[in-house]
Amino acid sequence: MFSRTIRRSNPISQSLRHASSRSRASQNSLPAAYYRGGTSRAVFFNRADLPHDQREWAPIFRGVIGSPDPYGRQLDGLGGGISSLSKVCVVGTATHPAADVDYTFAALGVKNDEVDFSSNCGNMVSAVGPYAADAGLFDVNHEAESAVVRIHNTNTGKIIHATFPLAEGEAAARGELAIDGVAGTAAPIKLDFVDPAGSRTGKMLPTGAVKDVFDGVKATCVDVANPCVFVRAEDLGVEGTLTPDEITSAPGLLDRLDSIRRQAGVAMGLAKSPEEVPGSVPKIGMVSSSRNASDGRGVDLVVRALSVGQPHKAVPITVALALATAARLPGSTVAEVTNSVPVDPAGITIGHASGNILVGATFGADGGLEFATVFRTARRLFEGKIFWK
Repeated sequence: MFSRTIRRSNPISQSLRHASSRSRASQNSLPAAYYRGGTSRAVFFNRADLPHDQREWAPIFRGVIGSPDPYGRQLDGLGGGISSLSKVCVVGTATHPAADVDYTFAALGVKNDEVDFSSNCGNMVSAVGPYAADAGLFDVNHEAESAVVRIHNTNTGKIIHATFPLAEGEAAARGELAIDGVAGTAAPIKLDFVDPAGSRTGKMLPTGAVKDVFDGVKATCVDVANPCVFVRAEDLGVEGTLTPDEITSAPGLLDRLDSIRRQAGVAMGLAKSPEEVPGSVPKIGMVSSSRNASDGRGVDLVVRALSVGQPHKAVPITVALALATAARLPGSTVAEVTNSVPVDPAGITIGHASGNILVGATFGADGGLEFATVFRTARRLFEGKIFWK
């Protein structure tokens, strides 16, 4: 007599298998790369791999980065829970006659679903040239030791030249340049911002004044590389050397700064009402004198910058460019706290929460910034296929 074991199907197991199958089927993927640029990180896409209609990009970017995340950690994506790590860059064929590639930047909210195309990211610009070379969007001479990629930032319409060393036909990773806020050293990347004034408003001084008043606080609004508004820390009753955590925990400070920022955005013509002002522009910074700051030795002024409502651990490059311009405008809130004799004749040295940065600048007779140079580093972290639900 033979016995036979009958295996009955487990409805729970079947359900899990079907759910798993549906889950795998619902996964989306695209070729992508992940780069550190300066003190930021971003996911990079080739423009040709994305939908032709830019209005379809937002859900892709949110899925890839992991936004919105009510926990603020973006664990289900490649974001890092702070504004400087919640970014996407798109690079493609140039549409500008003076450029080799187009570069579009997107800033994503961490806890909200905002996908903001209204500003540029100067730190991530440092990775655009290397990505273009590595991805084959820029023809590299394999015999050459360096490359110059002319970048058209579509967010602002401005041109940036990126010069960087090559190794075996790709962007070099190893080098001796250290930048404050990033551990170790890497290959230097020279960024030349050509005529950066009027990036969004068409004017260096969008309000027509060197100084305005918002909420009873004096402020200087400047549009260089990105629209920015600068207030003196002492006018807010705080120290100019607060750490990012101290800024966040100071009662009412973030709300007060955002109120000033939104009013400045309206005055600069970026929106019709404070509620409509984008999260990423204008950026706002609190400035103070290096003479009264323990961390201000060897710098011309000190800044604590905010972006998308969060204090930055290092000054964004576009904010540094705007500061370098405002420092040369007599009567501005920035000029009032800037050393009269620069510590480095090559430009303006700015102290920030992680160290300092030198902005090499060429100014015209009207005090406008004609040409600005900064050095950064960048590195490819991975490339392949990225998945999102």
